[in-house]
Amino acid sequence: MKIGLQISDFSFPDGPSRLGGQLAAVARTAEVAGFDSISVMDHFFQIGYIGPPEREMLEAYTTLGYLAGVTSKAKLITMVTGAVYRHPGVLAKIVSTLDVLSGGRAWLGIGAAWYEEEARGLGIPFPPRAERFERLDETLRICLRMFAGDESPFHGSHYALERPLNSPRPLQRPHPPILIGGGGERKTLRLVARYAQACNLFPGPDLAHKLEVLREHCEREGRDYGEIEKTCLYRFDLGENGERVDAIVGELRELAGLGIQTVIGSVRDVWRFTPLEIIGREVIPAVADL
Repeated sequence: MKIGLQISDFSFPDGPSRLGGQLAAVARTAEVAGFDSISVMDHFFQIGYIGPPEREMLEAYTTLGYLAGVTSKAKLITMVTGAVYRHPGVLAKIVSTLDVLSGGRAWLGIGAAWYEEEARGLGIPFPPRAERFERLDETLRICLRMFAGDESPFHGSHYALERPLNSPRPLQRPHPPILIGGGGERKTLRLVARYAQACNLFPGPDLAHKLEVLREHCEREGRDYGEIEKTCLYRFDLGENGERVDAIVGELRELAGLGIQTVIGSVRDVWRFTPLEIIGREVIPAVADL
């Protein structure tokens, strides 16, 4: 099992003036500790279970570009991009740029978007759910075409690109891995089976069922279920002094038993560094062979 770090709260104790340096230190500490990836949410307002909308939130791709410059090994992922937030051609260019400048470490994490309050607040068009999924499908097709260097025109129901030129192309071949977030059984998991190299799910009592639904979609799409990396979100609650390490290892073993291969977890007060070091020393080695 691989462990990724999700940085979802940018309200560091010294405020915005020192955030850049502290964030770089967090990323370097995570990389040295053995975290496989570093991800950030693609939100412009903070989300409710972390804090009020006014709480500090950094734009995702600017942040990943910065983290690319202060790390050397960790994969860099949006968890996940709202498909309607950026034009598909621009998104393909953004991810390609990140991949080139990071030395081939970018992933495209993507979903249909759900946070209407931030979209309305910033004047971003936020169509009904069915249309958002249509746009997600077209976005995936456009990104795959541009990653492959196919400049032929694209004419879909929502997007038209006369010459989807993408130079330079991403370094990774055939393209940066695509991770689709969400557990919707009729649409999201079908898109995973059709386009993605990874899924991202929530832990919970229905996790095994979601994976079985994904397997069924793979069968219908003629896709090898084993090719798709199964990831899920997690919250590392180590306790005050790391006393919950054994419980965390036990929970990760249960997830691995269900078929989860990668856990992407948030860490409370990540700026303290010590939780990252404990995870690197005591958790990552304990689950590496799962």
